Amino acid sequence: MKGKTILITGGTTGIGLATAQLLAKEGAKVIVTGRNPETLAAAKDLLPKGTAILKSDAGSLADAQALGDEVKKHASKLDGAFLNAGVAQFGPLEAATPKQYDDMYNINVRGPFFQLQSLLPLLANPSSVVFTSSIAGSIGFPTTALYSGTKAAVISFGKTLAVELAPRGIRVNVVSPGPIETPIMKKLNLPDEAQKGFEETTVSKSLVKRLGQPEEVATAVRFLLSDESSFVIGSEVIVDGGVRLS
Repeated sequence: MKGKTILITGGTTGIGLATAQLLAKEGAKVIVTGRNPETLAAAKDLLPKGTAILKSDAGSLADAQALGDEVKKHASKLDGAFLNAGVAQFGPLEAATPKQYDDMYNINVRGPFFQLQSLLPLLANPSSVVFTSSIAGSIGFPTTALYSGTKAAVISFGKTLAVELAPRGIRVNVVSPGPIETPIMKKLNLPDEAQKGFEETTVSKSLVKRLGQPEEVATAVRFLLSDESSFVIGSEVIVDGGVRLS
């Protein structure tokens, strides 16, 4: 990764932060985005001095469309982009609200689509784009209908945009984590008992009987962003501890 410039959205916590730390350690210039003032401030102490940390909300169409111009202030080109920002809220069908629908689709689907559109002039030939989806995008889990729908859309982006952008030297792939121990796991909109039950159930389904760690996803993302994956295009890399098999 030495000498590469990589953008990571949602790069101040969880998988995004772990990826930023890994790539920076390997010599990449990393640019990260986030929307929470507290995590944006904390990232300054967790990432190398001089790292560009940008306030940008994937749920804001204006922010998504302006991202390329904001990044341009810190880099003339990008060798890769990890479009990772996302949210999750679970609940039964009868409890779903239009606001939940709009919030998740705006952040998880509309956001990365228009972020990528805005970044196209900056992406080098060759370069690599990685979307964050989830195993929930292709497997049925109760209470996850809205979230799963957003992540299925992202998997589709990975396939269709891979075909569209390949002639421009831009490789597009998707990483689909299973249950990972990140802050998003505590923001699922579930009551305490339901939250505990969800975590216990997912751990029981894992073939390694534990939650995954952000660093374990980061290594897969690093591969997809690197030249080592130069023949990997339109693929979905699953990092789930075998949950989908049980």
